[in-house]
Amino acid sequence: MDPLVVFEGVSYSYETGESAAGPRPPALKDVSLTIEAGEFVAVVGANGSGKSTFARLAAALLIPTSGSVRLLGLDTRAAAHRARVHAGVGVVFQFPEDQIVGMTVEEDVAFGPENLGLPPAEIRARVESALREVGLWEHRLRPSNMLSAGQTQRLALAGVLAMRPRCILFDEASTMLDPSGRLGLMAAMRRLNREGITVVFITHFMEEAAEAGRVIAFHQGQVAFDGPPRAIFQDRERLAGLGLDLPPAARAASALRRARLDLPAGIITLPELLAALPPFHARPGAEAAPPGRSGSSRMPDSPNQALIEVRDLEHVYLKGTPLAHRALHGANLTTHAGRAHGLLGKTGSGKSTLMQHLNALLRPQGGRVRVGPFDLNDASVRRRDVVRQVGLVLQNPEAQFFAYYVGDEIAFGPRQFDLDEPLRERVRWAMEWVGLDFETFKDRPLFALSGGERRKVALASILALKPSVLLLDEPTAGLDPRSRIDVLGKLSAMQIQGMTIVLSSHQMEDLALLARELTVYEKGRDVLSGPTEDVFDQVDVLKAHGLEPPAAAQVAQALRSLGWPIRAGITGLRDLESAVVAALRGANERV
Repeated sequence: MDPLVVFEGVSYSYETGESAAGPRPPALKDVSLTIEAGEFVAVVGANGSGKSTFARLAAALLIPTSGSVRLLGLDTRAAAHRARVHAGVGVVFQFPEDQIVGMTVEEDVAFGPENLGLPPAEIRARVESALREVGLWEHRLRPSNMLSAGQTQRLALAGVLAMRPRCILFDEASTMLDPSGRLGLMAAMRRLNREGITVVFITHFMEEAAEAGRVIAFHQGQVAFDGPPRAIFQDRERLAGLGLDLPPAARAASALRRARLDLPAGIITLPELLAALPPFHARPGAEAAPPGRSGSSRMPDSPNQALIEVRDLEHVYLKGTPLAHRALHGANLTTHAGRAHGLLGKTGSGKSTLMQHLNALLRPQGGRVRVGPFDLNDASVRRRDVVRQVGLVLQNPEAQFFAYYVGDEIAFGPRQFDLDEPLRERVRWAMEWVGLDFETFKDRPLFALSGGERRKVALASILALKPSVLLLDEPTAGLDPRSRIDVLGKLSAMQIQGMTIVLSSHQMEDLALLARELTVYEKGRDVLSGPTEDVFDQVDVLKAHGLEPPAAAQVAQALRSLGWPIRAGITGLRDLESAVVAALRGANERV
């Protein structure tokens, strides 16, 4: 049997002209590789490394500039082959809304099977099976454009599953999913693979890559690694050179080894790490110190009025119609100036809808919203005045783009207001802040950017306004590990300097690093709120709400269950390492 995917000397260049820095390099350069039927392959690499271009070539959505691509034994250059290739190779895009064509959820899933000419009964069976597979059956009559970002990704997957392809390519398909959704998607991919479907998935989540049978790493348009995941994750120097990092479990295992905990080598998944944790054995005569906090993590109530107050907020999309959907049902939020407050919850819990109320994109249908001096229940408050002070970066960055070129997009907002500095310098500052070189990117078309680069542009376009409140909806989604750490560090510096930040994220490690307070939402209501350490300590409660605490919090809980005198309130690896060192030292000193 022929290999399923064959690349032979493939190069691809986007026809986007030249930048001030000279001709743009090709997206892929002389790539040769083979993927056999039934493989389970992860594709990783930094933003702009060529991953998405590879996926589009492997789905016959692009034709190579040079070299050849054969899919299912068919050369993609031949137009006569493409219908068979597209039926046999499905793709879930990084931006799933690009592939949604139906007015309602079930109409969209039925589109592909209808084009195959299948009987109506078979189409209905496939639609129901696919929607139940991704958890959207109960939403089958909803308008497809009224779904959350995570639900849209699941809808795109359902449309592919209904085609029954031999191979599915996932282009960062888990980016906008909540932790339980990501686990569910990985379980679905493994199940599909066991059923004989070849699965190739592009990801920035190293914990997902760790579960693959094979990892292909791209760097500057070329294959820099091709082999088993344990091989690449044992070479931290190579990972750093590729803009990647270890999976969270591997980083936690390294921290524990530095604390002199005896763990086997090669741990790359959280179940492996939790299974390897040893019970605590104090020396004879030693008593374990009771686990507790090293001081209270609770912040004293501020004597000042809260900067942001949301009380009993209600919002119904398509209110008064048969398709009405309640997104918020008595939601609350309180935060003070200069703090970073994190919002978390499953996909569709109402976080994005709430954030859009904070800068007046949406107005309250019920309840009250105040942000600083702005009473957003007051119809006389101008949206223009609010957005100048309260900047929102949407979870779908292309949804807020107005211009064609990167520089013009970032300049768009500042052009609407009087500035105290030259526009060019404001744009340069915002671009360099997010890690986009001014001369390299200012004249680049937005469509030629990778997903992570688009997110950086969206963030820069808001920062160029220099708002006093920054609202971030999934700010690091689509960023490679190095870019993610860089952006989080800069956001932390801005918060320390007095910027008020409200961020919604499915990345628990991001929230642990940046947020001082957390609020958990479910079905449009706030169900848990408090200091970050307190919320992440409630591991079982969070899991009941479909969330996964940071790896450090889960490891700390597991150690406590094994008798370790580990204090509560641990959310980061440094604290975890220090707590284990203290426990071992305390056991020795009490002999």
